[in-house]
Amino acid sequence: MSLSVEIAHRFPGLTLELGFDAPEGVTALIGRSGAGKTTVANVVAGLMRPDRARVRLGDVTLADTTAGLWLSPQVRRIGYVFQEARLFPHLSVRQNLLYGARRRSRLAEAEGELPGVTELLGIGGLLTRRPGALSGGERQRVAIGRALLSGPRMLLLDEPLAALDPARKAEILPFLERLRDHAGLPILYVSHAMEEVARLATTVVALDAGRVVAQGPASAVLSDPAAVPALDPGAAGAVIEAVVEAQDSDGLTRVAAAGGTLYLPQIAAEPGARLRLRIEAQDVMISRDRPEGLSALNLIAARIISIHPGHGPGALVRLKAGEAVILSRITQRSVAALGLAEGQGVHAVIKSLAMASDNVGTARVMAGQGDGR
Repeated sequence: MSLSVEIAHRFPGLTLELGFDAPEGVTALIGRSGAGKTTVANVVAGLMRPDRARVRLGDVTLADTTAGLWLSPQVRRIGYVFQEARLFPHLSVRQNLLYGARRRSRLAEAEGELPGVTELLGIGGLLTRRPGALSGGERQRVAIGRALLSGPRMLLLDEPLAALDPARKAEILPFLERLRDHAGLPILYVSHAMEEVARLATTVVALDAGRVVAQGPASAVLSDPAAVPALDPGAAGAVIEAVVEAQDSDGLTRVAAAGGTLYLPQIAAEPGARLRLRIEAQDVMISRDRPEGLSALNLIAARIISIHPGHGPGALVRLKAGEAVILSRITQRSVAALGLAEGQGVHAVIKSLAMASDNVGTARVMAGQGDGR
């Protein structure tokens, strides 16, 4: 089931005019604050009626303002999860989970689905607790479970981890990966946190000042310089897939990627597990020749695809390593000093310890594959 969105609306100081298609999987809406991400989410959910909109989910038209069609939020059947869990403090976790199902008169179905949802989200042991006794990550997992049990056609997660500290984010991200792979629902995920997007998204739509500046598969958009205006330039980076080869005795994990062998700080994964790695552009250096006498372990032979000077002293260099695209953010002075040019063969130098654990996730499990664990 895919989502198709067209929206036009005028705010003071901002005109929103955009359209995109979101196929199955997790579609991440990214962009700086004020780009229009939450407005899009609210229009899709039916919480805001813009000047003009057309929204289709599969074969169901949720909104077509030119035809006078505007389905209410209740009829749209979209499970909306906000930054705050918004649980009822006087109800138990079990009662909170079933609340949306009760309102939609599907309590019997939800009770049958409850064991599967609690196992998926790791909250089976919390059912008798009240929200006040839960951590922030646990509360968000309960909020997601409540949305799943309401019988939605799709899920909409608006900055679901923004209110959590790094430890709680690390706690919940693996459950969101499981949700992506096993929920069987399209998910629209609003975020400005690239570590979340890189780990979860199958499709990315980048917004800047109310316009779509890039859209497509996550690996393509996150390595596209056209998407950088939607981000903090320091957050630019590419996403590649890799397979765990071995856990070495010195505490490093050896993985095979399209560009060659990479060494990461130890990852809790068995050999054969499929990973998604986010390599930040600012952590990639470029050498014209294969360097010798360096402490860096990750030396990848690559070819320059393109060079994009920034508005300041920096430049973004796109590199092709095997089938993978890697970004490097260096100074324009370095580009000139090295004589870099499109088509040139170079080596990308990446520090092993630069790839922190929050930039490493599981690759999406496709139908017919194992779970990679």
